[in-house]
Amino acid sequence: MRQNSTAPRNNKLKPSSNLIMNGSVRVRVIRTLLAIQNGQSLSSVLDPLLNSLHDGDKGFAHALLLTTLRQWHALARLLDTLADNPIDEVEVRTTIQVGLVQLLYLEVADHAAIHETVEAAKEIEFAHSTGLVNAILRKVAKNPSKFRKKCDKKHSLPNWLAYQLKQDWSEQYDELTQGLRQPAPMFLRVNSAVTSVEEYQHALDGAEIDADIVELTTGFKVANSSESAAATTLSTKGLRLHQSTAVNALPDFALGTASVQDMHAQLAAPIINQALMAKLIAESANTNSDNDESNNNELHILDACAAPGGKLAHWLELISANDESSLFHVKQDSAETSPVTADIKVTAIDNEAPRIERIRENLQRLNLSQHDLQQADNSIALNIVCADATRWQHGKNKKAATNEPVFDAILLDSPCTATGVIRRHPDISILRTEEDIEQTALLQADILHNLWPQLKAGGYLLYVTCSILKQENVEQMQDFITHHNDAVAIEFTEECSWGIEQAIGRQCLPIDSASGDGFYYALLRKEE
Repeated sequence: MRQNSTAPRNNKLKPSSNLIMNGSVRVRVIRTLLAIQNGQSLSSVLDPLLNSLHDGDKGFAHALLLTTLRQWHALARLLDTLADNPIDEVEVRTTIQVGLVQLLYLEVADHAAIHETVEAAKEIEFAHSTGLVNAILRKVAKNPSKFRKKCDKKHSLPNWLAYQLKQDWSEQYDELTQGLRQPAPMFLRVNSAVTSVEEYQHALDGAEIDADIVELTTGFKVANSSESAAATTLSTKGLRLHQSTAVNALPDFALGTASVQDMHAQLAAPIINQALMAKLIAESANTNSDNDESNNNELHILDACAAPGGKLAHWLELISANDESSLFHVKQDSAETSPVTADIKVTAIDNEAPRIERIRENLQRLNLSQHDLQQADNSIALNIVCADATRWQHGKNKKAATNEPVFDAILLDSPCTATGVIRRHPDISILRTEEDIEQTALLQADILHNLWPQLKAGGYLLYVTCSILKQENVEQMQDFITHHNDAVAIEFTEECSWGIEQAIGRQCLPIDSASGDGFYYALLRKEE
């Protein structure tokens, strides 16, 4: 899923320049924060920061940077009440906010926080501000609990986003806005083709890593004929670590036994896989059982906007697993009938070459590259394409390429504002603007309109975002169905143990019992 890197519209910021990583730890954090305010993403600047530091300083720098970002807007409002006159220089404001975080959230000793922050102001060549920095931090240090309460009282979001969340989620607003400023837990997805969740939890115990099994149940109604539908349920299990852990400390991580993936993100592959299995069963049941070819099908599936490849890898794990989740082992209702087998063609697209390379790297670690799939002799053909999902059509290099239905199932991990993952990427609250919502919704609609004609009748499209804004989610789906008479929303049933029921689909918020991120799911079926 792509996260748009829109820079904030702030004419007081200087043009972006190469990130300079020298000076004290606090100076490097300040420069990193300035780079983010100039439009660079946290993911692009975090590694350069940490790699520039000695091992003993990395933990403090990481905590200082992430905590400052999580509390950014609340700190800015607090700072405005502490200063006698408006502080317009972004470098000075950033330096003071870094000092405030040390005093209010990281429990750094007063003298160290104040002295080192004042020195940092000098290092970034804003020595004229040292008196102001010193005065404000000393004032806060006299009664930190008072100012911490003021800072925590309201949200730490830009006002436009807080207003939109109030409109969309009035009942959950207070808990939601407070939850978005907290760190998110680390989840693991266990490769079911290699081992079970229970066995891997045991391996974690042996490595002295504590983890709980989280199980989510999904129920939805799928068509088993042209006139009826049947309820189906599935269970998705993952592991939630008590403390975040470096991946190189995880047992057999390099061998592809487990992957880091949010629990709510782990719902995508099982849902679309189960829907596709239902389609396969329905079609085989309606085919003449005397025809030997009826039990051999070719399936073509698409993962659109696939990078970094977590959901694609999960789907491939399910397909290739030697259990009931595999499309190779779908059985018909009659015990006397042979299992349905399939040759499966998997196409994955994303529109940036570096992100395509990221997909390949992740699949390589999980032993799911095209070479690995061929070696396993499981009839899976994988094709990864760098393409724009708003225009791409399957077979576009062929002379007779048309926007014709070729796919049995499509997983669309749609571009979005990523407001549901602010806990993991707190820079989003700085980088996003109110205008981004409308622009992103238009982009989503363009992708949907381009991909839908390429889905076969009877096929399924799973629409997924990591947004918590209704304009990108349920309202997008309502508008799409209004303009596509052959699109039918599949009903999620009461069996679902996750999310909030919407007019179409279900919405996960990052405040539920599983502690997963904010995700939206809608499953559509194309009418015959």
